[in-house]
Amino acid sequence: MGYKNKNRHVGIVGIGETKFSSHREDVNQPEMIHEAVRQALDDAGLGIDDIDCVVHGNMELFEMVHQPDMWHTLGTGAYGKSAFRLTTGGTTGGTLVSGADNLVASGMYDVVMAVGFQKLQEGHTTGGITNMADPLWARKLQSGALTAQAAVKVIAEFGEERARRAAMTYRIIMDKHACKNPNAHRAFHLEWDQIDDLMAHSPPLIGDLRLIHMCSQSDGACAIIFAEEKKARKISEKPVWVRDHITVHREETLNLANNYYPIDTTHRFAAEKLYERNGIDNPLEYFDVFEMYDPSAWWGLDWLRDFFLLEGDAHIRMVENREIMIDGKMPINPSGGVISTNPIGATAMIRVAEAAKQIRGDAGEHQVPGNVEHGLASSFGGTMWTVLTMLEKETNW
Repeated sequence: MGYKNKNRHVGIVGIGETKFSSHREDVNQPEMIHEAVRQALDDAGLGIDDIDCVVHGNMELFEMVHQPDMWHTLGTGAYGKSAFRLTTGGTTGGTLVSGADNLVASGMYDVVMAVGFQKLQEGHTTGGITNMADPLWARKLQSGALTAQAAVKVIAEFGEERARRAAMTYRIIMDKHACKNPNAHRAFHLEWDQIDDLMAHSPPLIGDLRLIHMCSQSDGACAIIFAEEKKARKISEKPVWVRDHITVHREETLNLANNYYPIDTTHRFAAEKLYERNGIDNPLEYFDVFEMYDPSAWWGLDWLRDFFLLEGDAHIRMVENREIMIDGKMPINPSGGVISTNPIGATAMIRVAEAAKQIRGDAGEHQVPGNVEHGLASSFGGTMWTVLTMLEKETNW
């Protein structure tokens, strides 16, 4: 909820991210989580005793361990503290941010640490997803996260050649960003002259969705510390403020009678409501960076239109003109995005963490040039769930 409905401002004062990899065999789950927690505490200059509450989340069925927060206390430091466990699919990290923000804004706690993680080498993601779907009523989800829905949509509207080339352009831009991020899992150093070869020879997954388009399975953790305004200003010289967030979701079973889906996606609906209540008329001009949850290049390409409320082929032209690069008009995923790094329980939280780093001006080699004051981060998962979060450098809204 926006500040008008909050008791107080909430600032991000500490951020921690592990190195992300396909296999973190050097650590167990609590040890891996502890890496992110230790970084966040050091970043904020705090000790674990300064944390009032820990909010923990992952997709527990992917590692097939029930209530992992109970034995992760060795890594989270939550022993003897108030704690919450949240799981909402791919949006888990965004839900953790929303929950932590609300806990502080409400006055229930002054300092809250949110921790998201996934160790996907220890489970089977697609198996977990497909087994969640009812084999009769939800048969469309039986392919799990692998779907060519966005590719079919974009190709039907803009033609095969233009659509496929734009999707691969988006993919190469994300890789160039990932190559600047030392924590990124996949950084292939792709070049523009590889577009035709990748379009023709990358292994196909389903339809026009190819392996190179799709996000990875990653191991890793992210931790973010939130504090109420007075403490935030004492703890950090440059806290990043959570201005607003919105959660929108739609169960596919609501439309079984006639297989009809509303024209508006949850992305567009969330964006419209969020911008309206915050008085933002032109999001493309307002925001300085957007960390988008983009599970594939096709989705990232398609969803640009929804998040920025664009019409026609404006989103395609943004990609074709490379305006979404770090030094472009609207930098998208300077971190490399979900396509490069995807520890599912932490993935959406990483979007917020990376946007906050950009606003603080300390994202390192993948820092957006110039002054970054307004950040946007999205989460995606479940049955078309969206969590959209706005971050600000100042509290002058």
